[in-house]
Amino acid sequence: MPSQQIKPTRIELIRTNRRIKLAKRGLDLLKMKRNALVMEFFAISRKVRGLRENLRADVGMALESMKMAEVMSGAMEVERVAQMSANSALGVGAKNVMGVKVPELSYRAGASVLSPEYRATSVPAPINDAIRRFETVFSSMIEIAEKENSMRRLLQEIDKTKRRSNAIENMLIPQLSAAAKHIRMRLDEIERDTFTTLKTIKRKMVQRSSAEEGA
Repeated sequence: MPSQQIKPTRIELIRTNRRIKLAKRGLDLLKMKRNALVMEFFAISRKVRGLRENLRADVGMALESMKMAEVMSGAMEVERVAQMSANSALGVGAKNVMGVKVPELSYRAGASVLSPEYRATSVPAPINDAIRRFETVFSSMIEIAEKENSMRRLLQEIDKTKRRSNAIENMLIPQLSAAAKHIRMRLDEIERDTFTTLKTIKRKMVQRSSAEEGA
């Protein structure tokens, strides 16, 4: 803020000091928010790491179960059951994580002949086992995708919060502090000038009074 635009008044000094206090309070809140976002980011990161490790094992077991199903029931039977499966739909909603809106994925299966009852009574056990394992893989992939997207949104919010806190800490507060210092200096100068002026006036009044008495 250019010093020429600053009004050297006590009211302006009070306003500036209030703005400094408000800026420091806002800075503290932003730092608290950033720390909470970072903690949430690392918490989700740990979950994703665990899910990915489990996913590798689940994919391996699902592929093995598919091979076993083809060996035990035949590729034609596996193909027949696969043709009975319904198309799946993925819904995208939103949820709030530490004040940040992140996508929430939901899985919706279409109407299918392969109901739990039908699978239990009419689908060979090896194929049913393969279906269950691939359902687990699909569910894990959806969860990982959702959490990784949440991590990206959190990183964006962390970066935005960091930029705001840096702007307040390195620009706004120093500018306001400099303005307050300038106002105090000008008020001190005005006070000294006023004191000197009053002292001069008083001396002249005393001299005039002495001259009148002498006359």
